[in-house]
Parts: sequence; C-alpha cells; structure tokens
Amino acid sequence: EEKMKRKLGISIYPEKSTVEKDKEYIEKAHKYGFSKIFTCLLSVDKPIEIIKKEFIEIIDFADKLGMEVILDISPAVFDKLNISYNDLSFFKELGAAGIRLDLGFDGLKEAQLTYDKTDLKIELNMSNDIDYLNNILSYTPNKDNLIGSHNFYPQKYTGLEYGYFLRCSRRFKEKGIRTSAFISSQAASFGPWSINDGLCTLEMHRNLPAAVQAKHLWATGLIDDVVIGNAYASEEELKALGELNPYLLELDVELENGISDVEKKILFQENHLRRGDISEYMIRSTEVRKRYTGADIPARNYDSQKIGDIVIGNNEFGKYKGETQVVIKDMPADSRKNRAGKVIEEELFLLSFIGPWINFKFKEKK
Repeated sequence: EEKMKRKLGISIYPEKSTVEKDKEYIEKAHKYGFSKIFTCLLSVDKPIEIIKKEFIEIIDFADKLGMEVILDISPAVFDKLNISYNDLSFFKELGAAGIRLDLGFDGLKEAQLTYDKTDLKIELNMSNDIDYLNNILSYTPNKDNLIGSHNFYPQKYTGLEYGYFLRCSRRFKEKGIRTSAFISSQAASFGPWSINDGLCTLEMHRNLPAAVQAKHLWATGLIDDVVIGNAYASEEELKALGELNPYLLELDVELENGISDVEKKILFQENHLRRGDISEYMIRSTEVRKRYTGADIPARNYDSQKIGDIVIGNNEFGKYKGETQVVIKDMPADSRKNRAGKVIEEELFLLSFIGPWINFKFKEKK
C-alpha cells in the first residue's frame, strides 16, 4: 500500500537560513524524488508572529509539492509559546503533517495525542532501548498516527553503536510502526546546533558518502525513511540518493580494464540473486548463466581473487560459463573465471547483507 513506501527526506533549519534558500533546497530535493522534510522549532528567539509567518510560508511551499513536514519540538517551546499538549492546533496552523516528541511522557499521553482532532502524526524517538513503545501501545493509540524516528548526533563519536541501533529499530519494526533514521551529507555545513561534525544516527556512517549510508539503512530492512540531517546537501548527493532503489541493494563497481561488452551486460543489465545454499568464499549468482550459454566470453588473466572482486565464468568453464560471483573470502586465481570488476572500498561492508535468496544489482561507479 502507498503509505508504506520507503521515502527520502531532507532537513531544514529556518532559524539558521533564509526562506528563499530553504525553498530552493526543497524544490531541488523534490526534483530528485524526496518527499519528507524534517524541521525543528527549538530556539524560538523571534516573536511568535514572525516565527509563525516564516514556518507557514515554507511549509505551505513544501505542501504544494506534496512533501510531508515533521516538526521537532522541545517542551521548552511549548512553555515559551504557551501551547498545551491538549491542543495541538498551533502545529496544524503551521501546516505540519506531524510533530516529533523529543522527550517521552508516560505512555498514556502519547497514546492520547494520536487521537487529537488535528490528526497529526506523532513521531516517537526510536533511539532508546527501553520498553517505551510497548507502554504506549498498551494504552491503545491510533497506530496509523504513530511513527518512529531515530535521533541524530552532531558531535563526532557520539552516534549510535550499530548493535544498539538494530535492537532499538527492531522494537518498532516488529510492531509495524513506520521507522526513519538520519544520514549525513558530506557537503552540508549546518544543523540545529553550533557543533557540526555531520548529522547522522549511526556513528559508522559519519564519513561515508550519503548514498552508501542510505543503502546500508535500507539493507537492514529495519528503516523505511532515510532523512539527510544536516543542510544543505549538494545536488550530486540529492541526485545519487534519488537514483537508489530503496528495496534492492545496488553495489557500485569499478570495472576491470579490457572487460567485454557481454560481461558488462551480465553485470549491469541483470538482476542477481544469491543462491540459497551459500558458500563462505563467494556470493554466487547462478541464474544468469542460463541466459549466456551461447555467449562468447574469452578468458583473461588476473592474479588472485580478493574480497569484493567480481568474477564471471569464461569459455573454459563449461556449464558454469556466465556464472557471476562476488568474492567474500580471498582465494587463488582461477583461469576459468575472468575478473570483471570490484565492489568499491566503501561498500565492501554491504556484502554481508547479501544473504541466501537475496536479490542485488551492480551499478557502474561514475
């Protein structure tokens, strides 16, 4: 169903920028298929009228492009603006689709908010490994209005540890709650706070290309929406993210010199499927060979098979000609196979997500 499609999002910080710049960024992201916006109302130093006017203008602009805006709010904002949790109409007036509760309440409160007359989505903080969600669910909320999002961490070395991230994410995914997490742009320069070492959920992502971070989050099967935490991401990053397939892992490949057209076709025009009876040395894509029994794949020499190398059975490999393998454990060269290319360094860690019966693809590194 439509509402569970995986989405891409950006973040904007109106208090740190101008309405024009934000609009320009929103338009660019929309062009590349982004459909969510995260923004926050944190340090409300300006008079309420001005804040309201700016947010309404930006959110209205996003709305017209069909982009959903989630507003992060801290309890301090509620006090300052004199808003009560019993009436969320202020956020509806701003045009937001939902609000993110930075701090949790007692469970009953969150559940009640999902029935508010504004029908706003209530986004919960996923970055805690406690029984927070079950507590809320025990008060029978309207689950359609409940979504989850991880935190982001502007200070380097403070992002989430991977195992912890998985545990927290599973709590939400297992209950059928929509999930999201943040990735960091390598081109962006600001976020909500003065410290800016990037804005990702997972520490291991901090220095990786944005598209690699997104591939990883989607490959876990636990995250629906991927949102760039800092602003502004570059057009190259937006484009690379927009071209990803959120449901199928596509690995970037550096081609070997002298590769034939037939080998290129095998690599890039086929969907690959890892066999179910797995080997510890390689990921075997065997279905493809059936389509290339008549192809001519002359042998080429290479020195050894290293992790990340992609090899294809050549003319000397009998019925295995055309079989495509990704090496996951070093082994000696085999003259019956040609090295066609290799998975780029930054994506080698993604090979562990290609389990039995997993579909994957290759894409030529630009």
